[in-house]
Amino acid sequence: MAKENPSWGYTRLRGALYNLSHEVASNTIKNILLAHGLEPAPERGRRTSWHTFIKSHLGAIAGADFFTVEVLRGFGLVRYYVFFVINIATRRVHIAGITNQPSEAWMKQIGRNLTDCVDGFLKQTRYLILDRDPLYTCVLRRMLKDAGVKVVQLPARSPNLNSYAERWVRSVKSECLSRVIPLGERHLRQLLSEYLLHFHQERNHQGLNNRIIEPLAAKANSGEGIVRRRERLGGVLNHYYREAA
Repeated sequence: MAKENPSWGYTRLRGALYNLSHEVASNTIKNILLAHGLEPAPERGRRTSWHTFIKSHLGAIAGADFFTVEVLRGFGLVRYYVFFVINIATRRVHIAGITNQPSEAWMKQIGRNLTDCVDGFLKQTRYLILDRDPLYTCVLRRMLKDAGVKVVQLPARSPNLNSYAERWVRSVKSECLSRVIPLGERHLRQLLSEYLLHFHQERNHQGLNNRIIEPLAAKANSGEGIVRRRERLGGVLNHYYREAA
């Protein structure tokens, strides 16, 4: 109760417990909170837990991150960097850029694209979670701020605080990239494009009550019609649906 209501003091907590038929002295409440490492209300109320921050800003917060892919080219393996953004409420993912030579100029162009007032992926976003990668320069953060997007910079070595982005990296690698060898940049872009279509329109998501983000068929499944398989990337990705009767 104290964790969920950080501004409640001992007297307020005592009253709430009394409403539940628990008569507890204020000093007892104080000792219990201290035993669990919880500070008094004035101090406890100045901080918002990360979980509460995420939940209270769903729909206006996104996470971003890089991941790398080894691409086979004519002269050997080349490491490519993929920069993506994920809307935490909807789980929609946008591949913002792919390059084998990331630079400040490249990041600035990505920033302009993401904050475009017409079709920028971040045009409805108020907060963007970023780690401390040096590519997130002061110029980029200032550009985001000018567009109304506040950067939430994570502490060092804390990938769990950007868990939605980390989970998507795990999905795209285990379901797609670890099962295919990208043969050049063009092939890598094709792989990611196909995976995004599958991720948005065909894949069920546990975090969304096992629903599809953007289902193609809005009508309820009648249970009639022949079951078909839609395969992508030669059967690496599969989706099953009923053909209209």
